[in-house]
Amino acid sequence: MSHDDFAVEPIRGLPERPPAGEEILWQGRPDAWRLAVEALNLYWVAAYFVVFFAWRALVAGATVPFWTAVQIGSPFLVMGAVACFLLWLVAFVQARATVYTVTNRRVAMRIGAALTVTLNLPYRWIGAAKLDLRQGGTGTIALSLVGETRLSYLNTWPHVRPWRMKRTEPALRCIPEAEKVSRIIAEAAAARLNEPEIRRRPEPGAKPAAAPQGAAVPAE
Repeated sequence: MSHDDFAVEPIRGLPERPPAGEEILWQGRPDAWRLAVEALNLYWVAAYFVVFFAWRALVAGATVPFWTAVQIGSPFLVMGAVACFLLWLVAFVQARATVYTVTNRRVAMRIGAALTVTLNLPYRWIGAAKLDLRQGGTGTIALSLVGETRLSYLNTWPHVRPWRMKRTEPALRCIPEAEKVSRIIAEAAAARLNEPEIRRRPEPGAKPAAAPQGAAVPAE
């Protein structure tokens, strides 16, 4: 019997329904292959095992025929293939469990394959959005946070800008059409930050609302 761990979400990628006036502008997730290559260094791991294979085959080739030397080094290719498959599998699971959401008020990130958390980042917390565009249109958008807002690098990896540990920058990693998404974020943030804040002033002579029982009442 199949089971959807995220069936309890009222809206895909969000733990609760957006409040009135909030609109979803874009949703997406990482490209699994690009996530494996960029976040998990798939190509570097593959090259590592290829180098060991070549070294072992060359050493053996000094004393045995060529094809025998290739067979002696071939276990490194097998181990490399297994390692690369596991890295791709981790990236696939991470990508499948991830949903990035951009609204007119915030950027939300549902991340984590084993322990799922949702980060809600209002535009007032975001100082800058930095686009790292790659070939094919995929790219990463790193969000630089302002003020005292702090996130754990380990808890949010791989959805972070690499090697920014002291001041962690959450990131929408390896998303398709990254340039388009970056424009959506820029326009939504500009509109939100330029939106006037309206507060209702109390009418003259109006009495303040009574504090609930047990609540602290500030001194005059």
